[in-house]
Amino acid sequence: QVQLRESGGGLVQAGGSLRLSCAASGLTVSNYNMAWFRQAPGKEREFVAAITWSGASTFYADSVKGRFTISRDKGKSTVYLQMNSLKLDDTAVYYCGTRGARATTSIMRQSTYNYWGQGTQVTVSS
Repeated sequence: QVQLRESGGGLVQAGGSLRLSCAASGLTVSNYNMAWFRQAPGKEREFVAAITWSGASTFYADSVKGRFTISRDKGKSTVYLQMNSLKLDDTAVYYCGTRGARATTSIMRQSTYNYWGQGTQVTVSS
């Protein structure tokens, strides 16, 4: 049974940093692509970042490029999202997801993901 559990969210001032973690069980993160999405109130869930099973490639939404970094620790079966220079618009619930696959086709489309965590709230204040 695949389970994803996010942690690390919280309240931070604009310009600050947070690191989110996604602990996976029931699968090995080094075998499958992993991704982060977020959903702000009243908006659809949107892609944030993804990392391929090998760790060789990463993908980012234009809105977070240069500020966020996705990484993984194979030994801990954990995926991270380092978020720097946070903006008010980054406020959202952040979700970890996987498709249990290695293909990168449509990797940014949330509808292709079938495993999700419960989410962790990130609130950026002015």
